[in-house]
Amino acid sequence: MPRIAGVDIPPDKRIEYSLRYIYGIGPKIAADVLKEAEIDVAVKAKELTEEEVARIGGIIDRNYIVEGTLRRSVQSNIARLKDIRCYRGLRHRAHLPVRGQRTRTNARTRKGPKKTVAGKKSVKEMR
Repeated sequence: MPRIAGVDIPPDKRIEYSLRYIYGIGPKIAADVLKEAEIDVAVKAKELTEEEVARIGGIIDRNYIVEGTLRRSVQSNIARLKDIRCYRGLRHRAHLPVRGQRTRTNARTRKGPKKTVAGKKSVKEMR
């Protein structure tokens, strides 16, 4: 099983898809890395030689922030927003959508399961 940037990537998938299992690498960066390393995108991950794996790892380490470093960077950015109490930081604190989405309906992923509020009981007039 090939190991790139400290992550085991799936061996039976094409390398262009396997690289995406590394946090911080998406379709564009995976294609750019393979182009720079001069590796065919159609080759399976298990068919790579040790030298090709090392080349890919070197390019990723040299040019991109991935995995633990990227996760720490994102968390520190969010912590900074919370500390300076800007609008985005307040939204993060309240566990609400940060990027302007509506919350009257939807936003269940951020807000969690519905919390039902008891409705007002109607008073029936007696005759």
